[in-house]
Amino acid sequence: MTIDLIGFTPLAALAGGVLIGLAAAMFVLFNGRIAGISGIVGGLLRPKEGDVSWRLAFVIGLIAAPVTYQLFAALPASRIDASDTVLVIAGVLVGVSTRYGAGCTSGHGVCGLSRLSARSLVATLLFMGAGFATVFVMRHGGV
Repeated sequence: MTIDLIGFTPLAALAGGVLIGLAAAMFVLFNGRIAGISGIVGGLLRPKEGDVSWRLAFVIGLIAAPVTYQLFAALPASRIDASDTVLVIAGVLVGVSTRYGAGCTSGHGVCGLSRLSARSLVATLLFMGAGFATVFVMRHGGV
């Protein structure tokens, strides 16, 4: 494994992490809600009266942020080394897993850990372990 030291931006990464943490903290303090994306989007798929507008605003903000950024600077290049079939299967697995795991990485890893949730600690360790195992298998003769 090699680290791209030229592209490595620890200060930008730290600033991004701080902003995500502050946003999640403000969201729970001011709204009493967890900023877990799967829960927010899931609430749009089975809407309850009076519970749609904030969820829709959150999702629109997720989409509008990179679009707005793109007006002022170029978006970073991205490359996906997977077929459409693999991406669809991966998306379905993530969706099903977030339902069974009662949340996604943002919900458990950012919001749950900050609340000292034991369930979120276990979920985050499992997410990370599955990621490590996947990278290992993919790089060492797996699929």
